[in-house]
Amino acid sequence: MILDSLNNTEKVERLHPLFKKAFDYIKATDFSKLEDGKYELEGSRLFISVVTLTGKDKKEAAVETHKKYIDIQLPLLGVEKIGWKPGCELQEVSIPYDEEKDIAFYVDRPTAYTKIYPGQFAVYFPEDGHAPGIGEGSIRKMIVKVQVEE
Repeated sequence: MILDSLNNTEKVERLHPLFKKAFDYIKATDFSKLEDGKYELEGSRLFISVVTLTGKDKKEAAVETHKKYIDIQLPLLGVEKIGWKPGCELQEVSIPYDEEKDIAFYVDRPTAYTKIYPGQFAVYFPEDGHAPGIGEGSIRKMIVKVQVEE
């Protein structure tokens, strides 16, 4: 997991060939003018989902993992808290991995929580269990999905 500012993406961009394209798009786009929805930058290899959700309590946020995609999560409006737990420590599956949706859910609780503010981002790799959507009121965010290199 990585937490940083959008003003400081240069080192992170070196970690995956599609990260720079994703961050360039994020920095050049006025998301207040975009509707909620899915925006493809490189087909299924790189896309962004813009969503508006109602923040939930820590107890309601399920830990999830992915196998095919890295998540870059960025709040646009509101502050989001995301729980984290190393994937190697996740022990109790609540919903088994769905290959089509690329997601599994766990009963396990996060061992750490991070507050993410607009202008910041968090990167969750397949080995990072994460519980997004924790917060108060309405949260508008984007989730960048970057396909793991084979």
